[in-house]
Amino acid sequence: MVDSSIHQWNDLFQQVLARLPITIWMLLASLILGLALGVLIAIIRIQKVPVLHQAATVFISFTRCTPLLVQLFLVYFGLPQLLMAFGIYINDLAPIIFAVATFSLHISAYLSEVIRSAYLAVGNDQLEACYSVGMTYFQALRRVILPQAFVLALPNMGNTVIELLKDTALAFTIGVVDIMGQVRLIIGNNYGLGMFQVYVVISLVYWGACAAIEVSIHQLEKRFTKGRVNVAKS
Repeated sequence: MVDSSIHQWNDLFQQVLARLPITIWMLLASLILGLALGVLIAIIRIQKVPVLHQAATVFISFTRCTPLLVQLFLVYFGLPQLLMAFGIYINDLAPIIFAVATFSLHISAYLSEVIRSAYLAVGNDQLEACYSVGMTYFQALRRVILPQAFVLALPNMGNTVIELLKDTALAFTIGVVDIMGQVRLIIGNNYGLGMFQVYVVISLVYWGACAAIEVSIHQLEKRFTKGRVNVAKS
């Protein structure tokens, strides 16, 4: 039974923190995949690529206007049935794979808008300067545009990462035993007793993790903006 003794508080923290690596793994995997897809979507919308531009716009609208929980259930329950019609069976995949796929798609929609606004803030003058020295568009992106856009996008990206960390709490609904899933197991094993203590612990763990992200983003901002000219004001 869960009580309020120091021993029980320590035990609760240990049980929850034991699953923190799973939450962090979901966060990092979703962030990397989502960032790559977000950059691609942003470029498609900036360049107004025929057909793909319209598809990207619909994707962003759908993603931003539907609850993440609904998207998670669509991927977890709907995607296997859809692929089964084409003879592809993915029912044996671990639930965490579906969770990462959903979170990646979800965050890519938000990151694409963050990246697109940062790209536009850099300005066309930078791109024209790259063309004048013989760079191709993709060389200009890799060497000049995206590095500057990344610096401008850092604050909003930090907020998006924090939101993603909190969103990973939904993964327990499809059977992923992350820190939130561990909390549900603890409550279930204690027949619902000690819920206050358990939720205090999980809130402190999320708070600490979000604070660490905030500090990291702040340090990155200081490092990358030191000695640089604010291109948005130039």
